[in-house]
Amino acid sequence: MNSADQSMTNSRVDGPVIRCENLVKHFVETGNIVEVLNGVNLSVAPGERMAIVGASGSGKSTLLHLLGGLDLPTGGEVHVAGASINHLSDAARGLLRNRALGFVYQFHHLLPEFSALENVAMPLLIRGTDPQAAKERAQTLLERVGLGKRLGHKPGQLSGGERQRTAVARALIHRPAVVLADEPTGNLDAHTGEQVYTLLLELNRDFNTSLVLVTHDIRLAARMGRVLHLEEGLLRV
Repeated sequence: MNSADQSMTNSRVDGPVIRCENLVKHFVETGNIVEVLNGVNLSVAPGERMAIVGASGSGKSTLLHLLGGLDLPTGGEVHVAGASINHLSDAARGLLRNRALGFVYQFHHLLPEFSALENVAMPLLIRGTDPQAAKERAQTLLERVGLGKRLGHKPGQLSGGERQRTAVARALIHRPAVVLADEPTGNLDAHTGEQVYTLLLELNRDFNTSLVLVTHDIRLAARMGRVLHLEEGLLRV
């Protein structure tokens, strides 16, 4: 394990849970350079609720992927829980995601062969938590989100709202420092989407977990503590 990896696994850092400096992301398509992010600066405080809004194709999901260490920037730095993820090995970056981050996507990304209980327990099992303890915590959280009677059901046996509530529980099972949510209600009808969104805010408050929400829905964004607009590759108030 290199020194950056060792620092990531050992340190507990006070201050921003996520910070990025001069973040740049370019893609090459058919020989042309496509500039998506052109110097983004951002700091997310513990427990903060933040929405990032912007037009379709503005780079919102790209930014979220960079903040979560799912992709690496062309330039600039991303710090998660005090660790610069640019300088971590792939394995250490995966450990950091499991320790400090939770993810909720527009589509649930649950594993179809596993039950709701097993899906929610998975982040704990990956980190080596005792299986019985992991399942007990998963059951408690699924009961908290109203799915206590659906523990043994696989994703194909759940409704869209139930699948997304399961995904929210999975994102929070390990009490991450921050949850990154990419259009988490975008695949649901208005009523079900409102239920899932309200649940996400309640758990954010109860667990004191930071929440960074990417959305095109200005109405939902307005319920967050801070709203930033991604325009021409930059974040603006």
